[in-house]
Amino acid sequence: MADTPASILLIDDHPLLRKGIKQLIEMEPDLEVAGEASNATDGVRIALELEPDLILMDLNMPDVSGVEALRQLRAHNISSRIIMFTVSDQQDDVVEALRAGADGYLLKDMEPEDMIKQLHQAAVGKLVISERLTSLLAEALRSNKSQQPARPDFDSLTPREKDILKLIAEGLSNKMIGRKLDISDGTVKVHVKHLLKKLNLRSRVEVAVWAVGEGLHKI
Repeated sequence: MADTPASILLIDDHPLLRKGIKQLIEMEPDLEVAGEASNATDGVRIALELEPDLILMDLNMPDVSGVEALRQLRAHNISSRIIMFTVSDQQDDVVEALRAGADGYLLKDMEPEDMIKQLHQAAVGKLVISERLTSLLAEALRSNKSQQPARPDFDSLTPREKDILKLIAEGLSNKMIGRKLDISDGTVKVHVKHLLKKLNLRSRVEVAVWAVGEGLHKI
């Protein structure tokens, strides 16, 4: 963990929930709430100003949805890790959020200690998904294979891309992959873009689920 606490921006239209999460986070010395927003529009603006380490964002909000806000933030190439925090465990919502660039998807009915554990994982660059959603996500990915022009082909990747794919499957962020392979974040990003195109997958989460399903992370 870094010497300074991981900064977190809370974006949720329920003030009681924000307050409760903030109180939980304040008990953790290596996490801190850097800001709050009660709607997606303000959340996007504050996120771009603060560039926090993590953004914990509701999926369903009255003005702009969490997924739309997520797309806006990714369009600005924000470096923050964005975690959707919602009551929805619907397959379509999970897949849409992850394909839009979410770094995790957590359910609001999880135990407080589990949420804090997941935030710690996210703060060090891990992908975080509520446990009961992992099989749902894998099923969604499998069901989409028949609609894809070609099945993902591991052998089409360069040796460097294969190294990066395995690290993505371990849940590492671009920054952590760069450190491990002694290359820049920008270089990692270019390799990720290329391997996504070759594998015909749309997000690093899809890559991780596919790689784990194929056992490629153990090679």
